[in-house]
Amino acid sequence: MSEQEIKVPDLGGADEVEVIEIIVSKGDSVEEEDPILTVESDKASVELPSPGAGKITSITVKVGDKVKEGDVVGTMEADSGDSGLDEEAEDKPDEKSEEAPEAKSEDESEKSKPAPKKSGGSRKETVKVPALDGFDNVPVIEINVAEGDSIDADDPLVTVESDKATMEIPSPFAGKVGKILVSDGDKLSEGDDLIEMTVEDEGGESEGEVESEAEQPASKDQGKSEDKPRKQEEAPQPQGATYEPPAPGTKVHAGPAVRKLARELGADLTRVKGSGPKSRILKDDVQAYVKSQLRQAQQGGAVGAGSGIPGVKLPDFSQFGDIEKEAMSRMMAATATNMQRSWLNVPHVTQFEDADITDMEDFRKAQKAAGEKKGVKMTPLPFLLKACATALAALPQFNVSLDMDRKEVIRKKYIHIGIAVDTPNGLMVPVIRDVDKKGLWELAAESADLAQKARDKQLKPAEMQGACFTITSLGGIGGTAFTPIVNTPEVAILGVSKAAMKPVWDGKAFQPRLMLPLSLSYDHRAVNGADAARFTTLLSQLLGDIRSLLL
Repeated sequence: MSEQEIKVPDLGGADEVEVIEIIVSKGDSVEEEDPILTVESDKASVELPSPGAGKITSITVKVGDKVKEGDVVGTMEADSGDSGLDEEAEDKPDEKSEEAPEAKSEDESEKSKPAPKKSGGSRKETVKVPALDGFDNVPVIEINVAEGDSIDADDPLVTVESDKATMEIPSPFAGKVGKILVSDGDKLSEGDDLIEMTVEDEGGESEGEVESEAEQPASKDQGKSEDKPRKQEEAPQPQGATYEPPAPGTKVHAGPAVRKLARELGADLTRVKGSGPKSRILKDDVQAYVKSQLRQAQQGGAVGAGSGIPGVKLPDFSQFGDIEKEAMSRMMAATATNMQRSWLNVPHVTQFEDADITDMEDFRKAQKAAGEKKGVKMTPLPFLLKACATALAALPQFNVSLDMDRKEVIRKKYIHIGIAVDTPNGLMVPVIRDVDKKGLWELAAESADLAQKARDKQLKPAEMQGACFTITSLGGIGGTAFTPIVNTPEVAILGVSKAAMKPVWDGKAFQPRLMLPLSLSYDHRAVNGADAARFTTLLSQLLGDIRSLLL
């Protein structure tokens, strides 16, 4: 037995790479070419192999360290049959990695060399699988092009994955993809047919230039990337072209070390946006994704991503007719997220009631002259605000928020009510504070002022915060009833529909009465059905006889 150093071999032109995984430990027995550790550059994950068979005596690096060619990463006791291995590795570091690939590359170039281009027109080409550094039967894990796609030379055609690395097979030509001859899961070896494509020839390109391009795999740089069998991922890595990160449900572009990290953390790589070349997902991308998901979960963030709820996969609508796409406004996106969060987190129940507002409307209309003197228009909203404030005070279980993490009920000693305002830019909810302490004229003036600010996009953030309860009215538009979504962390919202004259039995005869439909949606975790019925009944009584608001 003799002790030898384990050194970093040629890295295919990379300067420094990061150690992302230590595969062996002190005392482990290894065979020649067994992986010792995994390093990762911005282009590839590569396993560094053992220079011989023996026992690991030390590992001198740790995860996160940067290493380069020639650095010592550990020591080992070589088996007696390999006693001269260290000297041979010192004297002939590139014997296997340079001479063999160079000799092989001549054969490979003959097999995969594209036909010389003519001075113009187009031709059909069948793209074959190039050398895979000795690997056979490597499974296809992703097809990166579709029939009819126009691609450039070096654009990725398919992604394959061995037990040691993931790599892309690039296109040797620029042109249009014809027939794809492989499918996901197929096993590929060197020389297999990959795709058929139409190659456009350029008039100014000489035959010699084409040949030099075809012989590119045998260049000095390419030879470096093939020095060790476990570097095959970096060699075929295409440069230049980029594409959008994969949508949920599609396959992804990531190395084996990143995939292993994702499995350990339980991260779905189809939801991770890659920041590396060609949108390759790096270790940092996975860690950042996991952190963001944890943060969202702790803050009650948007449900959907990582929630276990499957997303909705959209078809290609353009196949049915003309379409036009436009980005969501920030307000629309925020509203959609908030509504989804509330609907998925809050168990909604809606209680319906009709309030007789015949007398209230007579009184309101009688205030027209007084309103003109004050410069304020009296609408039904101030009466609804005052009635809701009275009901919140009488039934304080509606004026709470739930902290499910701490299993606490937060009871509020103030009564602030939000009013939903329909604006050209979307729904906005300004908040009127201390509604229980204000009169009808003051509420009428303040609600009109806030609604106008909302339409003019002049609301301040503080004017849209702190509500205990929300009123949303569709009465000016129409409808008989609807189910509003609770504006969590509030626990209830009142929907108001269009009032209509209806016959109401007074005990002796039917009388025409103006009835206002009310829809109270509530969080059933905080409010039970009986209390919801009491709330809407009390609202109906208060609006039916506005004198009771003075009591």
